[in-house]
Amino acid sequence: MRWEDGRESDNVEDRRGFSIGGRGAGLGCGGLILLLLISWITGINPARLLDSVQQTPQAPAPAQSGPAGGPPRDTLGKFASVVLASTEDVWTEVFRQNGRTYVAPKLVLFTQAARSGCGIAQTEVGPFYCPVDQKVYLDLSFFQELSQRFGASGDFADAYVVAHEIGHHVQNSLGVFERYGRDPDNATSVRIELQADCYAGVWGHNAGKLIEPGDFEEGLKAAAAIGDDRLQRLGRGYVQPESFTHGSSQDRVAWLRRGLTSGDPGQCDTFGGLR
Repeated sequence: MRWEDGRESDNVEDRRGFSIGGRGAGLGCGGLILLLLISWITGINPARLLDSVQQTPQAPAPAQSGPAGGPPRDTLGKFASVVLASTEDVWTEVFRQNGRTYVAPKLVLFTQAARSGCGIAQTEVGPFYCPVDQKVYLDLSFFQELSQRFGASGDFADAYVVAHEIGHHVQNSLGVFERYGRDPDNATSVRIELQADCYAGVWGHNAGKLIEPGDFEEGLKAAAAIGDDRLQRLGRGYVQPESFTHGSSQDRVAWLRRGLTSGDPGQCDTFGGLR
């Protein structure tokens, strides 16, 4: 990707210099509801999330981040900021063409743990979008994990991660969560995640001068690397399709490719006749 000279977003909160406090943060009834909400969106077992909240350590301040809450100064932080700015440009135009106004979300960069409207953001949870505060939470160490653990490297692979979470914000802006999220089952969760993949592709198709030859292949490889079937096979040695929350590698690749090829969010209807 040719991102070095790209515009940086003003909607980045660099919290890598913040601490969220000590251990033992408690959850009330409202907190438990939010935890279940983030469990549905991310596909993470709520028991695992609850355990993470109850054992959250203080997050140390990294050496390379900017002033707490200010714009990032390090290379990875700037990269994420440029990708975010590009999603803002693309979705602002897409919404405008459809008679809508796009309100951009915030991107929160954190290390180890951060407070969100959906509870405690944990590195172990991975990147996620919180519809309560309309922010994306990202520990940039996930890019390293994506490369080293899952074998999906490259700038566009990392950008796909950000664009997928922004895809969830687009869904939230269009009322998808309100319509399908009241009592979601695994099949509905998969449809939501695959649509976010397709929306990530819509961004990539329209990202203009940021894109170089070979970038889309990096994104497709990343989508294949984090399919539920592959992750289950790596983690437990067998696959349970009925427990999928994000979709198979084949489906994730197919829907990302659809967005990359068409550039049209109207091609991203993963719900079909679902009512």
